[in-house]
Amino acid sequence: MYVILGILVAVVGGVMLVNPRGFYEVTQSWKTDGGEPSDAYLLHTRIGGGVFLLVGVVCTAILVFLP
Repeated sequence: MYVILGILVAVVGGVMLVNPRGFYEVTQSWKTDGGEPSDAYLLHTRIGGGVFLLVGVVCTAILVFLP
């Protein structure tokens, strides 16, 4: 079960890292009326995505390779 959660966290992190505008459209665009995300938002979303990706991969690897 936790392995699936780790994989899910890694996938969400990958999406945040690769496509922060798409992540904005899904999670934040409903709050504005046709607005665009700021450069700071895009940067912080990429940083957060990298952290999520790293945590997801490390946790999944620990759960799979350590009994």
